Amino acid sequence: MLETLMGNTTISMTGFLMPIAASLVLGLVISLVHMYKNRSTGSFLGAIALLPAIVCVVIMAVNGNIGAGVAVAGAFSLVRFRSAPGTAREITAIFTAMATGLMAGMGYIAYAGIFVLVIGAATLVCRSVEIRSDRAADLRKNLRITIPEDLDYTGVFDDILDEYTKEHKLISSKTTNMGSMFKLTYEVTLDKNKSEKEFMDKLRCRNGNLEIAISSVKANEDQLL
Repeated sequence: MLETLMGNTTISMTGFLMPIAASLVLGLVISLVHMYKNRSTGSFLGAIALLPAIVCVVIMAVNGNIGAGVAVAGAFSLVRFRSAPGTAREITAIFTAMATGLMAGMGYIAYAGIFVLVIGAATLVCRSVEIRSDRAADLRKNLRITIPEDLDYTGVFDDILDEYTKEHKLISSKTTNMGSMFKLTYEVTLDKNKSEKEFMDKLRCRNGNLEIAISSVKANEDQLL
């Protein structure tokens, strides 16, 4: 039987190839779970599929020295985030892949498989919850209304906002057009049972048909998505 030298330990070729093959299969499962209703590039999905096998070989190469193996594999994983910020989902997928490769490299292939199944199931459950949360977040909007300077904006739209939104809050007001107009910005949560067009039509009648804009609330750029 062919043998290979890893660190100071000689292992059989079968003992070398089996953990790598298992890592590749488990990496593919992690990649498929990450794809579920999630936008990712093909290169990232391919990297996630291969990462467990790479970590597995690193652990075998350092002869089970977990400290050295994790340090080297961790340095590999950080390459992804040198030029582009990673999302929370991507970070989770990378650490899942690394943990899987670590267990496979130490010979705990069955435990690695169980770990991937448990984490995969938990990820799918969390993703379903996120989808429902995202649908609710879609109703959160920024509302910008331009009004003439002679119109007292204090509570002028409250009755309309109460009718067509679940929540509303005036977050800023400023003058524009040489002080001849005001621009009001509200954070609102639309009522899904109400017509957005009717909402805007009533606002237009109240503000003299000046500019009105409704846009999605943007996430903080520093926030992990």
